[in-house]
Amino acid sequence: MTTTRGAKLLRRPGDPRPGNFLDLFFDLVFVVALAQLSHGLTEDLRWSGAFRTLVLLVAMWWVWAVTAWITDLYDPRRPAIQLLVTATMLGTLVMVVALPDAFGERGLAFAGAYVTIHIGRQLFLALALRGHELQRRSMRLLFWFSVSAVPWIAGALVPGTARGALWTLAVAVDYTSGMLRYPTPGLGRSPKTEYPILAEHLAERIRQLFIIALGELILVTASTLSDSGFAADRTTAFVVSFAGTALFWRIYVHRAGELLPAAIAAARDPDRLARSAFVAHLVMLAGIVASSVGNELVIAHPLGHTQPAWVAVILGGPALFLAGRAGFEFAVFARVSRDQPIGVLVLAALTPPMLLMPPLLAAIAAIAVLTAIAIADAARTRGRPPEPPSPPG
Repeated sequence: MTTTRGAKLLRRPGDPRPGNFLDLFFDLVFVVALAQLSHGLTEDLRWSGAFRTLVLLVAMWWVWAVTAWITDLYDPRRPAIQLLVTATMLGTLVMVVALPDAFGERGLAFAGAYVTIHIGRQLFLALALRGHELQRRSMRLLFWFSVSAVPWIAGALVPGTARGALWTLAVAVDYTSGMLRYPTPGLGRSPKTEYPILAEHLAERIRQLFIIALGELILVTASTLSDSGFAADRTTAFVVSFAGTALFWRIYVHRAGELLPAAIAAARDPDRLARSAFVAHLVMLAGIVASSVGNELVIAHPLGHTQPAWVAVILGGPALFLAGRAGFEFAVFARVSRDQPIGVLVLAALTPPMLLMPPLLAAIAAIAVLTAIAIADAARTRGRPPEPPSPPG
C-alpha cells in the first residue's frame, strides 16, 4: 500500500512533458532574486562584492535546479507535489528578501531558509515515499544537505570573511555531492536509473529561466532610464543596452537553444548532458547579472569617467555569457564554434583601451562583438541543412 501511494507521486509515461503552470509560478521568485543580486553588486562593485554575489547566485541556482529535478521526476499535478513546490517558493522568497543583507544582519535568515528548503523537502519526500525504492534517493540528499547545513548555519553566525569562507565550503559540498550523485555511507551512490530525464520538460525549464533572466535585464534597463530621464545620451545608452539583450537571446537560441530537448533525448548519458547544461546556464546567468549592472551604469553615466570595475561588468558580462554559451554548445554538439571563444578574447583585449573611453563607447564595443558573433552564426548555417544534435558520448 505504501509503495503504491509513493508511486502515485511519480510521473508516468504519457504525462504532459513541457513546463507547466506550477513551474512558471515558482520561477516568478527568480525575477526578484536576479534583480536583488544585480542591485547588490551595483552597490558593492568590488572583487569582494563580486565574490559574495557569486556565492549567493550559486545558492539561489541550486534551489532552482533541485526544484527543476523534482518537477521532472514527480508529477506536478499531484496536490502533495504542488504543496511541496509552493512551500519551496515561500522559503525561496524569504531568501530573496534576505539577499541584500545576506552578508550582514540577515545572514541567518538567508542560510536558515536555504537549509530548511533542502532538508524540509527531502524529509517530506522520504516520508511520502515510504517503502518505495526512490526513498533511498531522498535519504541520500537528506544526508548531504544535513552535512552542508553545518557550514551554512555556522557561517551565518560569524561575520565578514569567515562567513564567506564557510558559505563557500557549503556551496562546494552541495555541488560536489550532487555532481557525484550523493555517495552516502550505508546507501552508496544514486544510480543513474534514479534520474530518469524527461527531455522536453527539463529543457523547457532551463530555457524558461534563461528568458526570465533576460526579463530582469530588460526590467533594470527600463527602470534605470525611467529614473534618469530621456536625455539624448541616456536614451542612446538605453537602446544599446536593449540591443545587447536582444543579441543575448539571438546567440542563445541559435541552434543549441532550439535543439536542447533533442540533444537530451539523443544522449547516451542524458543525466550527464543535463548536468553540463545546468552548469553552462549558471555561467550564462552570472554573465547576465553582470551585464545588468553594466547596463545600469551605462544608462546612468553614459559619458562619465569609466572606472575599472565598470569595464569589468560592461565587457565581462558578455564574456561570461559567451563562455557559458560555448559550454552549452559543446554539451549539445560536442564542438564549439570558433567565434565564441574568439569573442571572449576580443572582449578581454578591449579592456585596457576602454578604460580611456566613456562607458557608452565600452558598451558599444561589446555590442559590436556580440553582433559579429550573431552574424557569423547565421552565415555559418545559411544554405545548409540543419545540424542534428550530437552530444558527447
